[in-house]
Amino acid sequence: MTEEAVGKPARVVVADDQTVVREGIVMLLGLLPGVEVVGSAGDGEEAVRLVAEVAPDVVLMDLRMPRCDGVEATRRIRSQHPGTQVVILTTYADDESLFPALRAGARGYLTKDAGGDEIVRAVHSVLSGDAGLSPGIQRRLLERLSEPESRHTSADEPPDGLTTRECEVLVLIAEGLSNQEIARRLHVSTATVKTHINNLFAKTGLKDRAQAVRYAYTKGLARPPAN
Repeated sequence: MTEEAVGKPARVVVADDQTVVREGIVMLLGLLPGVEVVGSAGDGEEAVRLVAEVAPDVVLMDLRMPRCDGVEATRRIRSQHPGTQVVILTTYADDESLFPALRAGARGYLTKDAGGDEIVRAVHSVLSGDAGLSPGIQRRLLERLSEPESRHTSADEPPDGLTTRECEVLVLIAEGLSNQEIARRLHVSTATVKTHINNLFAKTGLKDRAQAVRYAYTKGLARPPAN
């Protein structure tokens, strides 16, 4: 880490819905030079609000959170507060998590097995205009770029402006899950599921779950059951 980075700590907000994890990250960063934790949030909505209040340099953002997930929160923060960078810090390294987060404006992506020094390096990398990516994520990006174009063009952009989480809910509707079952699967409240359904219905013009199932099949988000 450079002397300049140490002399002027990066102001960081930590967003994670798991209290133990969030407090652990805050405690870890408090022991390291180069960063100053200026707030913590338990979900995406709170993270967006906190960024507006304290104007941090960087948000360390979890992905799977209630009310507003990390991808949507990242999109809103980067749109409304372009001076704040986002580094994803999550358990998930699959394509369905990685690429929507990067498209939403995240400049860094780490998994939660990253050490404190790696997190601090990622924070200062994104503030310097570089990408703050773990080695494993860098390899996955290179692998993805080397794949035939036909393998990843159709599903990259959700249709009709749907968010990644709204697409997840739509797929689960197509699988026949109830709101309660979807809530358990996604580890969110039933009220949150209803909000996502209302939003995706509004965006797509759908009227009921039967139409939603047909829409999911038509858009290639889900496959009809085999006869």
